Amino acid sequence: MIDTHLRRTALLVAGCFFMENIDTTIVATSAPALAASLHVTPVATSMVLTAYLLALAMFIPLGGWLTSRFGARRIFMAAITVFTVASLGCAVSTNLTQLVATRVLQGVGGAMMVPVGRIVVMSGAAKKDIPKIMSFVLWPGLIAPVIAPLVGGLITTYASWRWMFGINIPLGVLAFVAAWRLNLADTVAAERAPLDWIGLLLTGLGLGGLSYAGHLIADDGASAPVTTGVGVGSLVLLVAAVAHLRRTAYPLIDLSPLRVPTFRVAALGGSLIFMVVMAVPFLLPLLFQEVFGWSPVFSGAVVLFVFIGNVAIKPLVNPLVNRFGLRRLLIASSVLFALTMAGCAALSATTPLVVIAALVFVSGVARSVGLGSVAILTLSEIPNSMMRHANTLASALTQTAMGLGVAVAAVGLRIGTLLSGTPSDAFRVDFALLALLVLAALLNILRLHRTAGDAVREPARV
Repeated sequence: MIDTHLRRTALLVAGCFFMENIDTTIVATSAPALAASLHVTPVATSMVLTAYLLALAMFIPLGGWLTSRFGARRIFMAAITVFTVASLGCAVSTNLTQLVATRVLQGVGGAMMVPVGRIVVMSGAAKKDIPKIMSFVLWPGLIAPVIAPLVGGLITTYASWRWMFGINIPLGVLAFVAAWRLNLADTVAAERAPLDWIGLLLTGLGLGGLSYAGHLIADDGASAPVTTGVGVGSLVLLVAAVAHLRRTAYPLIDLSPLRVPTFRVAALGGSLIFMVVMAVPFLLPLLFQEVFGWSPVFSGAVVLFVFIGNVAIKPLVNPLVNRFGLRRLLIASSVLFALTMAGCAALSATTPLVVIAALVFVSGVARSVGLGSVAILTLSEIPNSMMRHANTLASALTQTAMGLGVAVAAVGLRIGTLLSGTPSDAFRVDFALLALLVLAALLNILRLHRTAGDAVREPARV
């Protein structure tokens, strides 16, 4: 049983994770209302989402250095403040330029808020407490993309798009007060390392560029040469960043956690699963609305069964980890997740609603168990001396994978359209490709030793 202070800290970080993630996807449902209010085209409003994702990707690597230099508590509370003030700026914006600028500032706050929060909550935590802590931290953020379409639709329909950002203000104030009262640890590294400016530029531009390439891929009007140039250029920058980080004395991101087999498998396989997880809430509403002819509210309500599956299985994840171990649980959840993606590929407008709801529910169960297990595995064998570096690296990889989820879905739809020609068949191809991505992650997971992650398992009670 983790102590009360640690549990409250984990719940605080979970709330921040939820705020950051829901702001990633909620804007997409309000493009027409935003465009009408700001007197621009709906296509132009895509920069509201892109600016946020770019700032998240570019500034996450900086969080680890700021934490070591100024202390986790100070940076965490400053990040909450920046995010909240930026949310207010978004809510009162009167033109697109103001909104995009404040979204960039909001992304900077979000980039520091969750990774630094994870450092706070994981510092000094016992290995056996990691599953419980990660279950507190992770699942609220994972349900955000699922409920965002429905919440965004309801806010836009019955209130104003400004409340999508305004709702963060009371939540941010509560988070700041909670962080203040919890008196979080504020340790500063004994050795004040200089800022790795070259690493910051290479990783920031590389990750930001990769996120922007994902946006261009998802945009039907984007130029193919520009998209290819941005994507290839970003990968070149990231390759250069890895080479630089491996040889510099004070790297912005220490890559040494990748030498730990469990971290490496979780980082690579988990990134693939994260992409699929983020693609599903994007694809299902499109399938239901464009192919089945459902209303946005009704389709959003059915997608909520993913959330119900998440919540239903959550209390059982840690007991399952203790009973079966991380390797077996990851294998089982990956197989089940791949099967549900194959099941989504077989859906049609004539499929009974109860079957669709059941399939979506099971998909939610599988993704909850899978990502929960990946999050636990990531830190299960990381020594405390590496925890800050592992958290920063894991956050950067996770955020990049989540940012590319919609792009992966968009590429799948385009491939499906080229191969088939009908919308329904295009979605079938897309979901089949997502199933293959999950199976690719499974191949990586199978490389784990049978006892991988056993350090976090609680001994069986006699």
